[in-house]
Amino acid sequence: MRRLTCFLRKLAPPHVVSYLAALSFRPALRDARRMANETPALVAGTQLKVVIHDIAFGGEGVARLNDLVIFVPFVCLGEEVEVEVTEVRRKFARARLVRVLTPSPDRVTPRCQYFGQCGGCQYQHVGYDAQLRLKHKQIADLFQRIGGFGQATIDPVVPCPEPFGYRNRIMVRSQWNKRQQRLELGFLGFDNEFVVDITECALAEPVLNERLKEVRANPPPRGGLKVTLRVPPEGWVVPNDSFFQNNFFLLPKLVETVRERLREAGSRHLIDAYCGVGFFALELADLVESFVGVEYDAAAITAAKENMRRRQVRNGQFVRGPAEDYLGGLLQRHPGTPTTLIIDPPRTGVPPAALQRIRAARPAQVIYVSCHPATLARDLQILCAEGGYRLVKVTPHDMFPQTQHVECVADLRWHGPA
Repeated sequence: MRRLTCFLRKLAPPHVVSYLAALSFRPALRDARRMANETPALVAGTQLKVVIHDIAFGGEGVARLNDLVIFVPFVCLGEEVEVEVTEVRRKFARARLVRVLTPSPDRVTPRCQYFGQCGGCQYQHVGYDAQLRLKHKQIADLFQRIGGFGQATIDPVVPCPEPFGYRNRIMVRSQWNKRQQRLELGFLGFDNEFVVDITECALAEPVLNERLKEVRANPPPRGGLKVTLRVPPEGWVVPNDSFFQNNFFLLPKLVETVRERLREAGSRHLIDAYCGVGFFALELADLVESFVGVEYDAAAITAAKENMRRRQVRNGQFVRGPAEDYLGGLLQRHPGTPTTLIIDPPRTGVPPAALQRIRAARPAQVIYVSCHPATLARDLQILCAEGGYRLVKVTPHDMFPQTQHVECVADLRWHGPA
């Protein structure tokens, strides 16, 4: 065709040459039109029918339109749903659920009337057994993608005996609603901007919902203030703003897992970094000859010392200061003697410099307790790099049913040169 066009260009008038040139490009034009029809331009407001083929860590369902990933909240794996696009980026889009066309067998009716508005829960529409399977897959995927760890190291998720009514601490926010000229009291909404006014929380222990009624009857004087409601743990001194595990029902199992890992390692000394009010150090004190707990929160350290006095524990001490700064010196206190380091940091994880101090000091065992599997996988990848530590296993505990969060206990043993 190209040769014929070139030959006729020499003989034919200009308008004939133009026609032949257009004719030669028709296949390309047909292909372009076909591709345009197959991949319609997405804009906010576009409605689509999609199939959910995965649930990402964080709770959003994953669908695809050709090569474009679409994230949809409040869906189940395998469902066909109708969605409306709300945001379009270069590599992905977000959409809201309009209706479920083919529901999953795992779909259940949410217990809470605020589900979908309040930002506290992501999985109330998913049966509990399916939530456990879902979290296990998400953790395994994160560990493979971020840390390069195999799925064999991830235990099944330990279930919570009470999937509702388990939270012993809630933080009630207040916000002035200008449009309706009233004070909203509740939790931050799914949009992460406005407070959703609530009268009860399905995750909170019943006594906290009674206290919530009292707060609503005597609200803060203005918006922007927060009120913390807490059920104090029996036998523990815990300042109102200090950290303590939020689920009393599964806490014994979490302690049992950590004790089992420590007992198996046979360490004689224990360092509890980010120790808070001394919970892990005091629960494990009988397994070791000595321990040290370190914590930046001054009120928590004061409480830890009081908790130690009440339990008549005498083989350890608590030190106030940034755990990251103290780790090097603490880990060198018993050179050549098996030592276990427990790390229970904020969800942001451990700073890289502190991880390198741990690698340099080489404690025989590191037990890393984390509520954020992604940062846990990131930190473990650093500890295990170049044949340093070996990840023995990860045991997830569902301390936060109905939500995206899960608590993991990772057991690492020094595997590098002595």
